[in-house]
Amino acid sequence: MIKHTVGLKALSPIFFFIIFYVTFSIAIGDFYKIPITVAFMFSSIYAVAITSKISFKQRIKTFSKGATSENMTLMLWIFIMAGAFAQSAKEMGSIEATVHLALNILPGNLLLAGLFLSACIISMSIGTSVGTIVALTPIAAMIGDSTGYHEALLVGTVVGGSLFGDNLSFISDTTVAATSTQGCNMKDKFMTNIYIVVPAAITILGIYFAIGKGLPSIDRHYDVAYLNLIPYLIVLITAIAGLNVLIVLALGIAMTGFIGIYMGAYDFYGWLHSMGNGMTGMGELMIITMLAGGLLELINLNGGIQYIVERLTQRIKGKRGAELSIAALVSLVDLCTANNTVAILTVGGISKSISEKFHIDPRKSASILDTMSCAVQGVIPYGAQVLMAAGLANISPLNITPYLFYPFAIGAFTVLAILFRYPGKNS
Repeated sequence: MIKHTVGLKALSPIFFFIIFYVTFSIAIGDFYKIPITVAFMFSSIYAVAITSKISFKQRIKTFSKGATSENMTLMLWIFIMAGAFAQSAKEMGSIEATVHLALNILPGNLLLAGLFLSACIISMSIGTSVGTIVALTPIAAMIGDSTGYHEALLVGTVVGGSLFGDNLSFISDTTVAATSTQGCNMKDKFMTNIYIVVPAAITILGIYFAIGKGLPSIDRHYDVAYLNLIPYLIVLITAIAGLNVLIVLALGIAMTGFIGIYMGAYDFYGWLHSMGNGMTGMGELMIITMLAGGLLELINLNGGIQYIVERLTQRIKGKRGAELSIAALVSLVDLCTANNTVAILTVGGISKSISEKFHIDPRKSASILDTMSCAVQGVIPYGAQVLMAAGLANISPLNITPYLFYPFAIGAFTVLAILFRYPGKNS
């Protein structure tokens, strides 16, 4: 049993990170003013400084080992290729084609249900909630202006649907982080996760049908470049089929090249340039991943992970309590950092240790990490998703919060999945 003072000292780099980031963010009134990479850098320096009993050279070696471990390196490869695919697909018009297709099949007299479905489809395809919000929020605002319907409700519907794909998509940052830290593949995590979130999505869809029936019908038709949908379809189909994620992304990137050049979206060099921009855009997340890996390696060396597992689990009698502790951990860190991917990376190692101690299926622990982080991220008024939607619609983030039905629902359904032990094969 690790002593209390030793355990708290070992965990103090995490406290340092949270206090540093939250204190300065609150002081300036903006959670995105302080670069989170800088907060991780200072926390890493602090972790190296407080590590004792080994030489400075050995501390750096230990930190580097964690930052470049097999799992971390694989995660970096996935981030690089996901960035290349996402940006090249965006520049060839795949996002626009997906949005137009979704809006064409959107029921004209069932706007809320249609907007929610559209946001789910788009976010599942492009793997980002913020990208979905950027694409659909102006349309939701336009519908609100033309119908006189509650704009905050329409925008909240888009934000909620955008979290569907953020949680489930094979190219989402949170999916990569959750599966990598828990040691399971994306297909298995996906098949486990749908049992938790699809009932929530169906429930919310029913609510939108009920409260949106009275809205007037809006006639619209957009031209859809169907060829531009193929890269997303290739990625979705091959991922569900169980191909290695790097092969899946390589196929997607190749299709963006063939189709994008054929359609005249860019030439060969333009395609290479778009991939380069996409990889560069993942730089911050890659830095965070490496710093978090090194930080957790030092915390583990000092006994911090063992300590927190002992403290969290000393009164836990079974898997329910262990899974609830994982859900609480990732929720708390997301509240503090306002970044669901960072939250998963921060507590992933601790969650893995808890899972191993209580024989929790890694598919279930990965699902809990991803879903609870998305649930919290989707409802905090200072999160990127709500702030972006509020800015695009020119309304207050607090006005949107009461209408974020889906994030609240997936949080509730995750707790139910823990308490009632479903899906059974993973519980």
